[in-house]
Amino acid sequence: METDAQRIRGLADGLTTALAGPAGSDSEIGAALEESVAALRRLADVVEQHSAAAATSGRPAPVEVVAPVLGVDGCSAGWVGALLEPGAPRPRIVVAPTIAELVAMVRESTGVRVVGVDIPIGLPDSTIRQADVLARRALPGKASSIFSTLTRPAYGATTRLEADAVNRDLVGQGVGAQAFALRDKIVEVDAWLRTRPTVTVLEVHPEVSFATMSGAPILASKKTDEGREERLAALTAAGVARPPVLRGQGYAADDVLDACAVAWSAARHAAGLARSLPDPPEVFSDGIPAAIWA
Repeated sequence: METDAQRIRGLADGLTTALAGPAGSDSEIGAALEESVAALRRLADVVEQHSAAAATSGRPAPVEVVAPVLGVDGCSAGWVGALLEPGAPRPRIVVAPTIAELVAMVRESTGVRVVGVDIPIGLPDSTIRQADVLARRALPGKASSIFSTLTRPAYGATTRLEADAVNRDLVGQGVGAQAFALRDKIVEVDAWLRTRPTVTVLEVHPEVSFATMSGAPILASKKTDEGREERLAALTAAGVARPPVLRGQGYAADDVLDACAVAWSAARHAAGLARSLPDPPEVFSDGIPAAIWA
């Protein structure tokens, strides 16, 4: 089976062939093609190194940030983001009341390519999402951290009692208080996605990301000192330095660490290393790919 690195090198070889043809005779086009070939070969080397590291240790090699990416987590202030940029020593922490404002603020100063969000994206019409089922299987001992995404009609209800009745009728599952507490943020992100933001937007679950970077789920609660230190150590080993701040007005340390984990998965996606649950993603009537990336 062809590996990701081999596929990337194949693309580079194709561009090299183009250089030998009429396109390569144009100095500007030829120079652009040469730059693209060099970039693809560097990316293939990075992918190959990561694959080798994962095969020998069970953990991926430290991520290389090849483009600006943003990891986002919900908090009491609205949304907290961790911005990773090529060459930056640490993630930059940013906060805004809405997801749209947060992304717009970051895009004013960076050409952010990928935005990862710790919120369900792609809402099912009348079924259970495979993303949630597979994420629970990937987190032995931490499966309870994955809440079942409600159906789109259930999110249209304004009370938990109404949502419970709708969801039970469609998929036979009730609606817990914690799951319904996410309703407003899920509806907000869904509405923002429908404005067609010109960035790649991914759903990322921090616990799946931490399990991927560590080789196993981190069982200690993220709200304890032990859990925070384990997550900081996992991020450092995975190539994400300790953020300059861990808490502030309207956001806590676990919010920042979750945003950093989401940014790590976004950086892996930008480098062609991330994998989705399921693969390929499901697509419901909203047309939005539904998958959890890590």
